[in-house]
Order: sequence, then C-alpha cells, then structure tokens
Amino acid sequence: MVFACKLNTDVNQPVAIEIVLPDSGRVEVSDTFRPSGRVLNALGDSVQAPLFWVSFDSTLQVLDSTTGVSLGIAPGSARLQAHTTGKLFSNPQTVSVLPHLDSLLAAGPTRDTVSVTTDSLSDSLVVQTYSTGGVTSSRPVIFSATVFPDSGPVVTLLPRDTVLTDFSGIAVTQVRLHAGPVPDSVVVTATMKHLDGTAVPGSPVTFVVEFRP
Repeated sequence: MVFACKLNTDVNQPVAIEIVLPDSGRVEVSDTFRPSGRVLNALGDSVQAPLFWVSFDSTLQVLDSTTGVSLGIAPGSARLQAHTTGKLFSNPQTVSVLPHLDSLLAAGPTRDTVSVTTDSLSDSLVVQTYSTGGVTSSRPVIFSATVFPDSGPVVTLLPRDTVLTDFSGIAVTQVRLHAGPVPDSVVVTATMKHLDGTAVPGSPVTFVVEFRP
C-alpha cells in the first residue's frame, strides 16, 4: 500500500491516496492488470472521490483512466500515478513490465538411466523458457518428483524444487537417490505459470529417471 498526502486543516477533506498494485506491481507484455486505490481523509477513512490513472512511460499503457486497467507494452519499468479532480496526486508507483512467457520446453534429454552402483545422482534435467520481447531471467520453475513404487525410496531434487531461470531462460535440477530401496523410476515434472496463474504453453515438461542396481 502506498500513500500520498497533502496538508489540510479540515479532517474530512481528502488528504491521501492509497494504492494497491496487483502481483507485486508486475505485468507481462501483452497482459493487463488493474490497480486499486481509494481516497482517504485525515482520519484515515475512505472518501467518495473518483480516481484517474496515468502512465508516464511507454512501456505501460493505461487503457482506461477511470479504472486504471493497464497493458504491458514492452519490458522495462513504468511509473503509474493516480489523482483526483481536486488535484490530489499519488507518488508515481513503479510497475515492472516483464517479457511475456510463450513456452516452456525440455532443453535436453527427457529420460536418464542411473546405475546406483556408481552414482546416485541423475544427469541434469533442463528446461528452457521462451518469451516475447526479452529474456525471462529470474522466473520460477517448479520441479516435482513422483517415485514409483511410491513406498520406500527417497529422492531429493537439487538444488531445490523451485529454480529461477538464468539469463538464457534455463532452469536445471537433478535427482538425488538416498540410501535405501531402489525405485523403478522417478517422474519429474517442470511447471511454469504466468503472473495470472495460468500455465505457460508446454508446461508441464515431464522427465523420467530410471535407477538400476
């Protein structure tokens, strides 16, 4: 929440604008988001007053000045401001416009066979994301492992189950088999989502790791 204030001796008059940006102030290129805001008086109570929205940067376009619905135009940062007809302005708030995630694909073999007599760590399981308008670095890919049979064998994903993409849009994990029963196979899925929660095309990507005595 962000506040912008001005001095006013009448406690019932508007003195501040409270702004809430969705998705931590992030939007993908070609997607829309809608900020919310309300006008407050000196007591912190809501005041009935319309808000109008404006973007100061070409990376973000305000489609409707009365609702604040905005469209990501190009990767980068943008400044978004709300104001009233009474010339009360919020401080410009930063919106991060991210490249649009187009697809998630395997960037290497999707099957691996591991001989537990020599090793307990699989080869790298690699996915790469592709995007419109830029590189999708630091976007989370969630890896999940299912062991067959589902009783006894224990595995760990390394370095962890959630991996951020690098500057090539790549995320990597490996499967570590712990001491104990040897599973027939481990199925690993890689999932990636847009900011709005919908799946990126190609997600999930499935890998199969077979362990052999």
